[in-house]
Amino acid sequence: MQGGFALHSKILSELGIESVPVKKSSHLESIEGLIIPGGESSTISLLIESNELFDPIKHFSQYNPVMGTCAGLIMMSKRCNDKRIRTFGLLDVNVSRNAYGRQIYSENKLVDFFFGDIKIKKVPTTLIRAPQITKLGENLLVLGSVDSKPIAILNNHFLGLTFHPELDGIKIFHEVLFNPNSKVYYKKISKGYET
Repeated sequence: MQGGFALHSKILSELGIESVPVKKSSHLESIEGLIIPGGESSTISLLIESNELFDPIKHFSQYNPVMGTCAGLIMMSKRCNDKRIRTFGLLDVNVSRNAYGRQIYSENKLVDFFFGDIKIKKVPTTLIRAPQITKLGENLLVLGSVDSKPIAILNNHFLGLTFHPELDGIKIFHEVLFNPNSKVYYKKISKGYET
């Protein structure tokens, strides 16, 4: 519908995982995981509503892994500072939309990420008009932070990222949810970033 599907699809293909775009509820019947990509969160919310996907996605998410990048994280959050956006409440976080300002303030940083006992250093991390996680609930693992603000969070089979790993060809986050053979598969991660 809207958002950065092609680059996510490319990464999944490189991992040997087939992907299809979801444009109607019947598409959810043939998949085992979902990525809600970056894009314009208010537009994504409107399209989900107008295509009657809200309840089907909510039901699908009870049993299947869901990743949200940037606007996708906003959609997965419990609360967003923009009341036009109907969120799924999959992750117990509050988010502030476009918290870092206009697109000209977007940046690329090198960030260390923690997947249980595995630390991956200096991962290129592209933040474009990124949302900011303003409140963390319980039972969330913080996998990475920038300036003491979480940018990657995991709760069981839900992964929320304030950034765009697909823009830098970073595969590890897709492995977390969609590759059971990976050493960083979510069922193998017991702890995240420790402050």
